[in-house]
Amino acid sequence: MGLGWGPGPGLGRPFGWLWGAYGTSALGTWLAFGALPLIAVRVLDAGPAQVAALSSVGAAVGAVVAVPLGPWVEFRRKRPVLIGMDLARCAALLTIPAAYALGVLTFVQLLLVSVTVAAADITFRAASGAYLKTLLPAGDLLAANARFESTSWTTTIIGPPLGGAMIGLLGPVATVVADAVSYLLSALGIRAIRGGEARPAARPEGGRMRAGELLDGWRHILGDPELRPLFFHTALFNGLVMATEPLLAVLLLGRLGFTPWQYGLAFAVPAIGGLVGARLARPLAARFGRHRVLVGSGALRALWPVGLVFVGPGTGGLLLVMGVEFGLIFWCAVFNPVSATLRLELTPADRVARTLTAWSVSAKATTALLTAVWGVLGSLLGPRTALGLAGVLLLATPLLLPRRPAASAPDDARAADPAPSGV
Repeated sequence: MGLGWGPGPGLGRPFGWLWGAYGTSALGTWLAFGALPLIAVRVLDAGPAQVAALSSVGAAVGAVVAVPLGPWVEFRRKRPVLIGMDLARCAALLTIPAAYALGVLTFVQLLLVSVTVAAADITFRAASGAYLKTLLPAGDLLAANARFESTSWTTTIIGPPLGGAMIGLLGPVATVVADAVSYLLSALGIRAIRGGEARPAARPEGGRMRAGELLDGWRHILGDPELRPLFFHTALFNGLVMATEPLLAVLLLGRLGFTPWQYGLAFAVPAIGGLVGARLARPLAARFGRHRVLVGSGALRALWPVGLVFVGPGTGGLLLVMGVEFGLIFWCAVFNPVSATLRLELTPADRVARTLTAWSVSAKATTALLTAVWGVLGSLLGPRTALGLAGVLLLATPLLLPRRPAASAPDDARAADPAPSGV
């Protein structure tokens, strides 16, 4: 899947620029994967508690900061917001190499940058979902989301190895600079989108934000009979999967003696499954209907993580991890574009930003909470037992999936795979 700036076939040049901007910033993000903890350890001699705080507290505080930004974004044109969030992330990240060069870099600065980037990430995602819904007709949303998903997995494969090489050659802040530049290029790409954007409806009640508006996104999610179970399923599934990552690292790199390159290989190779799954999401939805694909892929992706309990040392253990991760990633890549499309279809245009903000904030909060809980369980029970417990709970998550398709989202093959609009 290309990362070029040209138009996506059948979806028009404006989407092509948006897609290219997404691919560029995603590549920058994966180039800088783990860069802030690495800088904290190597440059500032930070301990485990500080590194954990940088990852968890920064994301959690950023999520809290993003809560009022959802209603703020809702009543503004989305393209300027997207550009602003890209520039904010670029500026925040560039303070790190500047401070490093001047010898004044501190842990507090890293924490503030982490909070700023996390809040801007959530706001950008909310604005981009709302903008995508105005940019393309409903019939093209699944194709667009599948391309985003495929691009995400492409950059996952490419980014970390290149980022590691850059750090080795150019020093610890090199990938931070690359990430900042990627946001600048993303802003330029979004700015290149031609065509006027309709002015959103005016904010009611004299233009002032109501306190209740902060909860409008959650009200919509919890009031919709299909979004509500999907919301709880996604938050619990993603939270449990992310909570086990530190435990798996301890098990593989510590007790089982995997080398760093083996550990990286165990997750880089299975990401190919993400490319395949994303490419198949739309044809599967056309063949079987979106609701069946949503429920089926949601159930099948939950079957894999429990297999990590049986991982052992050596080549056999490495192949087992790769097999489990391949199956997990493949079905996640099928599920994600269908789920993202359904969220947009079931949300009115004047509530998309608030809904997506509420969704992202809840996901980050759930992940932070479950990561903390599983850290304690890993210390008390051991990493293998804690992994097994998470795997068993994941087997139950398909019970939270929507039982039937929403009346407002037709599930026949023609609705899932319309003719390209050529916007």
